[in-house]
Amino acid sequence: MSIQQSEVLYTAVATAENGRDGRVTTNDGTLDLVVTPPKETGGSGAGTNPEQLFAAGYSACFQQALLVVARQEKADVSGSTVTAEVGLGKNDDGFGLIVKLSVSIPNVDAATAKDLVEKAHQVCPYSKATRGNITVDLAV
Repeated sequence: MSIQQSEVLYTAVATAENGRDGRVTTNDGTLDLVVTPPKETGGSGAGTNPEQLFAAGYSACFQQALLVVARQEKADVSGSTVTAEVGLGKNDDGFGLIVKLSVSIPNVDAATAKDLVEKAHQVCPYSKATRGNITVDLAV
């Protein structure tokens, strides 16, 4: 379900210069990065790349969704981690992304961990945004 502009609580603003081989900055100055294509795609690999930024955002967002779900379920997810792997590859339209989220929850059994991860995947805004658009593999 879409949100309306009047319901927006926060808006991140970032500006890119020179595409994948340039710089990205946020309007508040907290992020100012050189971006370069990875070596695997012919770039220098000297800076970060958009896929790394997406992986960082998705992993943090999913971790927060997991914390929210765990609080509701009264589950102990202390010490948990979420690692996002974002793959860039060619597809029929040029290029596309694929994501693998590896979630470690050391203080619960495997069935509980799987249930928590599935529920987090339903509420995470990044998961909602990517659902039906790219493959997202959940590994618990």
